[in-house]
Amino acid sequence: MKTIKLLAFTVFVLCAACGTEKPTQLENSTQKSQAQAEYSPGDDIPAIAYLKHNETYNPESVIPAQCYTKTDGDKNPCYVCHQSYQDDKRPNYVRDGKLQGAYDFSDEGMKNSWKNLFKDRRQQIDEISDSEINEWVNTDNYTAFIDKLKSDQNWTGEVAELKQLPYPDKAFEIDGFSKDGSHWVAYNYKPLPSSFWPTNGSTGDAMIRLSEQFRTLKGKYNKQVYLANLALVEMSLKGLQEISTSPVSEVLIDQDLDGDGKLEASVSLIVRQQTYVGDANQIALEYMLYPQGTEFLHTVRYVGINDDGSVFNAPRMKEVRYMKKAKLKSAAALKSSYYVEAKEKHLGQLPRTVTIGDRGIDNGFGWVLNAYIENEHGELRQQNKQELAFCNGCHKTIGSTIDQTFSFARKLEGIDGWGYIDLKKIQDVPNIGSHEGEFLTYFKRVKGGDEFRQNQEMLKRWFTSEGEVNEAAVKNVASIYDLITPSAERAKQLNKAYKIIVEEQSYIFGRDVVLAPAVNVLTEVDAQTAPLEKEFRHEWDIRLDWVNDEKTDARISLVD
Repeated sequence: MKTIKLLAFTVFVLCAACGTEKPTQLENSTQKSQAQAEYSPGDDIPAIAYLKHNETYNPESVIPAQCYTKTDGDKNPCYVCHQSYQDDKRPNYVRDGKLQGAYDFSDEGMKNSWKNLFKDRRQQIDEISDSEINEWVNTDNYTAFIDKLKSDQNWTGEVAELKQLPYPDKAFEIDGFSKDGSHWVAYNYKPLPSSFWPTNGSTGDAMIRLSEQFRTLKGKYNKQVYLANLALVEMSLKGLQEISTSPVSEVLIDQDLDGDGKLEASVSLIVRQQTYVGDANQIALEYMLYPQGTEFLHTVRYVGINDDGSVFNAPRMKEVRYMKKAKLKSAAALKSSYYVEAKEKHLGQLPRTVTIGDRGIDNGFGWVLNAYIENEHGELRQQNKQELAFCNGCHKTIGSTIDQTFSFARKLEGIDGWGYIDLKKIQDVPNIGSHEGEFLTYFKRVKGGDEFRQNQEMLKRWFTSEGEVNEAAVKNVASIYDLITPSAERAKQLNKAYKIIVEEQSYIFGRDVVLAPAVNVLTEVDAQTAPLEKEFRHEWDIRLDWVNDEKTDARISLVD
């Protein structure tokens, strides 16, 4: 509860004066970079005061801001997260499609705590010059952060180092393999609608790394083994029966990978196998589950602007996010974990976030999550436990994810998808079970280019004056780059607006960038009113139909 609201000044003085428990390593990095929050009775409590005194601001931070969208009964962004699938083999047992038709919030969650959505920052944005924001956006804040972690003898968390990561052309080979030998591999994927679209505030990328035994043969690193195992992970996660790959040697691996009954020196197609290959050949593929030890690195960046007005992934990072499959839970064990979550919610218990110090948080489903964000000077720091709790909103119990993740299931299929993210190489293909472009479908269902229908540039570009989607214009684009990237002017405004949040350190009040106070967002939820009428609730599969022809039968479809 937000007890700090009462007698604010008294509480502040007492907390500052009394002996408090020694802060954890997790909290230290936040507190060191924050000046003492001062305010007077009646003032809004600044975010850093909550963090400094370990006071919980929002116990329901797992409910993202998007869940408070005013839908008017027929504008549905909810389907992207909340789905119920009929496939009994799928090890995501949330099946929360019903949430498209009900506000199943706790009493605490009925109030929208993401108050940054409603702040008018237009004057502050105008006070930041273009030259200032351009210099800010183009400054590398990752390298110094990694150096700091490596030199900290007390740090017990991961060090997710990838040399030259701020500059992807220097960091990765054309096939996505990191040049520094760290074995991170970048992949090209279709961003999730629509918070992850550059037009709505941020650019981003993603890398995967399998544990050592998936990269070695007889104890020595072998790229062909790694390629084959990456392909097998992709097949397992997406429910595919075959997939393309860079050439690998069946003779070297000593396994028939393409299923033709013989061993060949070079094959470029792999069919589904019972086990992984190389030194991981005793490990079975698990349907829609990553093998133990799988790691993901995801950076959220500012929107870079080229001289010609085009946009790119800027060197400066807003966040660095890390996940590791610390424990492989069987489908039965996962089902039990989902049951416990559902039972606790039914009993009215608020969400629990299990913090594990420098390592971040344990999501209860086998994954360890850690994340870093800018301090007020733009230096990356570990997120405070309240800020980390926000991660569980997406990487724990929502129905559309596959093994609690999003982007890898949306990777361009097979060999085409290995390489640093490039929106210009991706078309607006449909989702599995659909025959219309995914982003076009999103525009139709949401009636806007973001969940809040706040993005005026998207409304002008892709909608008619009557508010209907201009289908011809959407279908005529060369790639999704043209659909989801902002103009240079909007990009600058978005960067400036976010920099203000950084200076305030007000992430617990919301990280979504808005250029004017949100209008289509609820401040209070009326549980008696359904979010969406029945005919406007939709089925959807996070996976994409990259071929959209008879080859689709090679998949295990999850659509009923």
